[in-house]
Amino acid sequence: MSANGGTKAIVAALLANVGIAVTKFIAFLLSGSSSMLAEAVHSVADSGNQGLLLLGGKRAKRAATPEHPFGYGRERYIYAFIVSIVLFSIGGLFALYEAWHKWDHKEGIKSWHWLPVAVLVAAIIMESFSFRTAIKESNHIRGNQSWVRFIRRAKAPELPVVLLEDFGALVGLVFALFGVGMTLITGNGRWDAAGTAMIGLLLVTIAIVLAVETKSLLLGEGAEASELAAIERAVIDGPEVERIIHMKTLYLGPEELMVAAKIAVPEWENAHDLARGINVVEARIRAAVPIARVIYLEPDVYSAAAAEAGTGAAADTAVPQPQDASGETARRPEG
Repeated sequence: MSANGGTKAIVAALLANVGIAVTKFIAFLLSGSSSMLAEAVHSVADSGNQGLLLLGGKRAKRAATPEHPFGYGRERYIYAFIVSIVLFSIGGLFALYEAWHKWDHKEGIKSWHWLPVAVLVAAIIMESFSFRTAIKESNHIRGNQSWVRFIRRAKAPELPVVLLEDFGALVGLVFALFGVGMTLITGNGRWDAAGTAMIGLLLVTIAIVLAVETKSLLLGEGAEASELAAIERAVIDGPEVERIIHMKTLYLGPEELMVAAKIAVPEWENAHDLARGINVVEARIRAAVPIARVIYLEPDVYSAAAAEAGTGAAADTAVPQPQDASGETARRPEG
């Protein structure tokens, strides 16, 4: 659902931004408003960003290879991170440069005075429809989370990116409307420059937020607390496992979770029964958390003494580590 909803929101935003960019450029050429130019470049950057998100989603569907055995799911995070860079450099920094340039050349809008206002109002209406689509699709998977938590914790990057871009676009249009309106009222082009600077600061801020959140996904995030609890219940909900010695999880992509755990098992009479028991536990995990598609379970015999020592395994199953003359565990030579 998240993938389909994300694609729908991206396409809606892309269509809106292409149309808006064309009208903004026409308004800039006719009026000379720096706010219109900044907004036009902003719309072009957003259009390119939506194209990048669509490309990332397509490339992430490639099958796993020997070189990339876990597939390409995290490629969606890479393209989302590139989006933040594009938004920062092309959108934000260009707007700040244009504001600085306009501040020294403070002439007002000389011709087609009210065209920028009409274009901005029309753009606000079109952008609102795109933002509404993004909100509607996000609500399908947001649940009871606040919007801030949804943007920070969502594993699929497309919807948070589109939400922030559309929100930034709407606020930026209001800033542009303020700058253009005050310039028309006062005849002082520095109001136009001020509106452009506000757009630049807004885009830089959104780009930084996107970069920080996407960087966390690129580094690798584990399962949510609710997912961890469900996995733990599934593991120990049967006679096959006595307890979890330790467990780690990692998102390989927005819809693929890896689970690796060392589990304490009772003494089985043969390897066949042990393997069957592990398969039963894996089936319970997948039933509890369907996105847990890659599961590695290592059976062991639990020992309280070993747990206190931090080895995570029973004393009679742990592999002895070489020690140096002082009794400390020696570092194994590399290679």
